Amino acid sequence: MTGAVLTPSGGHAVGVEEAPDPQVDERASRRTYTARYKLEVLAEYERLDKAGKGALLRREGLYTSLITGWREQRDRGALAALSARRGPKPADPAARENARLVAENTRLQAELDKARQVIGVQGELSALLQQLANQSADRSESEPEK
Repeated sequence: MTGAVLTPSGGHAVGVEEAPDPQVDERASRRTYTARYKLEVLAEYERLDKAGKGALLRREGLYTSLITGWREQRDRGALAALSARRGPKPADPAARENARLVAENTRLQAELDKARQVIGVQGELSALLQQLANQSADRSESEPEK
């Protein structure tokens, strides 16, 4: 006998559209545990007797191999390192000032190179204008006045 219950209308109590999707995700996600959780479970695990340890593992959905690995991590001090804050370390004020000065020096060097190019172009333009002025003066002297 099946567990389906027929309703007065003759249909099933659970609609077809309400049935869970039987497809399994393509990629299973791995559980991750925080350092605090690992330490708490290890402390509780080590306090219990054999029957209690099994109950703890079932309750938390863990395996003894995880407990063994966590114990080794704890003994090596890895869990203490994992509990430290993540992210970039605070910068040394001297190193931060040095980085700021290097960036400013690079920016000012680029501005100086640009200014030198402008001065060079202005010098060339001045020489060309002077040359044109001289040629124009020479022509006006050589032409007879009418």
